[in-house]
Amino acid sequence: MNFEVINFGCRLNAYESEVIRKQLEGAEASEEKVIVFNSCAVTAEAERQLQQAIRKARRHDPTVKIIVTGCAAQIDPSKYGGMAEVDRVLGNVEKLQAESYRFDPLQANEPRVRVADIMAVRELAPHLIAGFGSRSRAFIEVQQGCDHRCSFCIIPFGRGNSRSVPVGAVIEQINQLVATGCAEVVLTGVDLTSWGADLPGQPRLGELVKRILRLVPDLPRLRLSSLDPSEFDDDLWQVIAAEPRLMPHLHLSIQSGSDIILKRMKRRHLAHQALEVVERARQLRPDMVFGADFIAGFPTESEDDFAASMDLARQSRLTFLHVFPYSIRSGTVAERMPQLSKSIISQRAKRFRSLGDELRQNYFNSRIGQTETIVLEERIGDEFTGHTEYFAPIKISSALNHNYGSKDIVQARVTAASATMLHATLVLQSENQSHG
Repeated sequence: MNFEVINFGCRLNAYESEVIRKQLEGAEASEEKVIVFNSCAVTAEAERQLQQAIRKARRHDPTVKIIVTGCAAQIDPSKYGGMAEVDRVLGNVEKLQAESYRFDPLQANEPRVRVADIMAVRELAPHLIAGFGSRSRAFIEVQQGCDHRCSFCIIPFGRGNSRSVPVGAVIEQINQLVATGCAEVVLTGVDLTSWGADLPGQPRLGELVKRILRLVPDLPRLRLSSLDPSEFDDDLWQVIAAEPRLMPHLHLSIQSGSDIILKRMKRRHLAHQALEVVERARQLRPDMVFGADFIAGFPTESEDDFAASMDLARQSRLTFLHVFPYSIRSGTVAERMPQLSKSIISQRAKRFRSLGDELRQNYFNSRIGQTETIVLEERIGDEFTGHTEYFAPIKISSALNHNYGSKDIVQARVTAASATMLHATLVLQSENQSHG
């Protein structure tokens, strides 16, 4: 089958797009070309871009068969089933099932929309994949869905209730990836810190991290995706303090620095608790770097509320900010709250992103002259790209040694910093074993 998978949205979607590719590779041979759009529904802008991409694909090739799946399709299948350009709509469960792709593509007698009730799903089947092509970093789905109902968020209706992948299946997946040379694994989930609540004994995320590092000793690097500041467990604190293979970069779902807005968002933390998480992590590991998600322009947000978010970002010395302009999502509690004007929302998001640029640049400048350890990801001519342990993107001159390949771990000295990345030159070969 001639196919293409176009991914929108989060790291979890990136992982699931790999599963979709695996299922398509095993589908029956066909001369037709199929494009699968794996969608995101976090913001209205994400859906606008999706619809634009669908129409562009149809204009480019009137004969291509278009499948739409992901959260946008799960939440509103009739919208995408009603698009003339779309041949099939798959839900978030169906998109991971091999039988969804085992047919002579899109025959007339096949159901056009296959979307089950996501809230009825109670288990999470692990999907084992051999690797992510030539990529050095792999995302691993360990948790799915969310039992919480933040007032702005539609995603639980696209992902269902919280389900966890058992430890054994996670270990098996990571062992497979390490065997292919993968040097870094990122644990992902919709609500990652809720991992284990539905498993026997209700283990916590920290226990999973400990077992991965103990049972997969050849894994060089482990990262965690977005974490809820209210759900750090004792084992997680211990592993932050004691495990150098857990990278010194944490990303927090903070959303606001105003307590009244956090309460209206139905978040489970207050501003001082987010700051306490940052301070405690830095006490345990002084070099820890933080990223965070914030929403600008939430309903009823005053200028003082917005300023509190900016102040929290500065006080916490955050490095990587993901700023989302508030977007109305139909069916959420926040939809019924007094809304700010689009111009105010846009202006606040722009100001917040400008602060994010400043904080990131300050951090990048502080790394000039430092030696960083990097997993090489992609080679372009005489240069490699990668990420430091602190998740800073970096470009490295490979002129000193042309024998390196992607997935090797090297050390390089930072020589300059642009607005988007560090620049460095190789200084010596890593003592770590090559992973290419």
